[in-house]
Amino acid sequence: MRVSRVTIVLVVIAIVAGIAAVVVRRHATREDPDEPRTYIPKPVTITPELTLLQQYVAIDTTNPPGNETAGARFLGALLAKNGIAYEIVESAPGRGNLYARIKGKQRGGALLLIHHIDVMPAPPNGWTRPPFAAEIFANQVYGRGALDMKGIGITQLAAFVDVARSHRTPEHDIIFLAVADEERGGALGTEWLIAHRPDIFEGVRYALNEGGINEMESEKVTYFGIELGSKMAVEVDVRGATREALQRARIALEPFVAPREPERILPEVRSFFRDIAPQRVTQRALLADIDRAIADGKFWLLPQGYRELTQNVVWPDKPVRDGDAWSMTVYLFNLPDEKPAARVEWLRQEVAPFGVTIGKVKRSMGPAPITSRDTPLFALLLREIRAEYGNVPAGSELLAASFNDSRFLRARGIDCYGIWPFPVDFFQTQGIHGVDERVRTDWFAQGVRMMRKLVAAYAFEPN
Repeated sequence: MRVSRVTIVLVVIAIVAGIAAVVVRRHATREDPDEPRTYIPKPVTITPELTLLQQYVAIDTTNPPGNETAGARFLGALLAKNGIAYEIVESAPGRGNLYARIKGKQRGGALLLIHHIDVMPAPPNGWTRPPFAAEIFANQVYGRGALDMKGIGITQLAAFVDVARSHRTPEHDIIFLAVADEERGGALGTEWLIAHRPDIFEGVRYALNEGGINEMESEKVTYFGIELGSKMAVEVDVRGATREALQRARIALEPFVAPREPERILPEVRSFFRDIAPQRVTQRALLADIDRAIADGKFWLLPQGYRELTQNVVWPDKPVRDGDAWSMTVYLFNLPDEKPAARVEWLRQEVAPFGVTIGKVKRSMGPAPITSRDTPLFALLLREIRAEYGNVPAGSELLAASFNDSRFLRARGIDCYGIWPFPVDFFQTQGIHGVDERVRTDWFAQGVRMMRKLVAAYAFEPN
C-alpha cells in the first residue's frame, strides 16, 4: 500500500499504509495494545499455501527497482501447473504485471482479485530474521511482503485456482491480477494497465484489494473493517523569492494542518463512525451521533485520524533553497470527492498574498468515490467474515492518511473492497514498511480458508 512521503515523516499521523485506523484505535480501545503480554506459539502446520507464501516472500521485489517480473513468473508457473492461461505484461523492462481470467456465464459483473508484487525496501538492520529468508519462527512467517501484500496475494491465488480446478463455469468472470509499482504510486502498475490494457478491466464490477483493518483483543478479532475509500493526496511545489516569504505562507496555512471543525461529513463517513462506535470506549457516543457531537462542541475530542475524514488537510514542508529562489512542498490531503485542480487553486489563493506562487504539481490524486456498502458483494463479505470468525462485529473502514491502487479502479466505477482475510494484530502491523514484518501461520490459514469460500460463493452462487 502506498503511503505519502509526508505520512512517512509524520508517524504521528500514520505509520504505514492501511494503519491509520489502528493508530486511532490506540486512543480508544478496551485495552492498551502496548501492554506487555505473554505469547505462547502454537505448533506450526505446514500447508501448501504457507509454503507458497514462503517462496513468494523469498523473491526480492523491492521497489525500487521492483523486479516484479520475477514474482510474476513465479505466479505464472503456479497457474500453468493448474492448466490456467495467463499473461505477463511488462510496463518497462523487469516491471511485470500478471493477468489471468476465468470466463463466466454472464457478461459484466466480473470479480477482480488484485494485489501488488512489489514491496518496500527492507534494510537488514533490526530484523529478527532476514527480510527475504521467509523463515518461520514462533509460529510466524517473517519477511518483507508477508502482510503487504504477498500474503493476501497467495490467499487470492488459492481461491482463483480452486475456481479453475472445479471445472465449473462461474456465474461471472473471475480475474487474478498481480501488479507492479504500487509502493511507488502505481505509474508502472495499475495506472499503466488502465491506460494501455483497458481490456484487463473489461466487465469488472467488483475488486478485492488491500486496505482493510482487523482489530484484535486477546488474540480474537473484535472488529473486521472493510475498506471503502481513503483520502486523496496532492503534492505541490510552491515558490518564493525569499525564505521569509515562504515562512509567512507556511504560518498562514497552519490553521489547515489540524482544523478543529469539520468541513464536510460524507454519508459514508457517517456510516463508518456508526459502525466503529460500539468498539470504542471514550469516543463511543461521539461517533454514534457525530452531528450531535458537533452541535455540542465536542468534535475536537475525537482523535485526529477521525477528524481528518471530515476535513481537507494541509501539511507544508520546510522551505529549502532552490537556485536563486526558495521552494516548499505542500501536501494536500483531500476528501475523496474533491477535484485536485480546485484544491490547487485554493492553495494558490491562500499563498498569493505573500508573494508565493504555485510551481509544479508533483502528484495529483482523485477524485475517487467511496465504494458503496449497499452491494451484494459487501453483504457476501459480511456473511463469510462472520462464518469464519464467529459472528464478529464487521463493517466499513475508511483510511485517513494512506491510499492504495483501489483509487484508480474506483475512478472507473469499480466497487473496491479492501480486506485482510486473516487476523493481524497491532504488533504485527508495526512491521509493515518497518522491521520484522510477519504473519502468524495459523491466522494465515484462516485467511486462505475464508478467501476460498468467499470467491467460490461469488463464483457459483446465483447473484
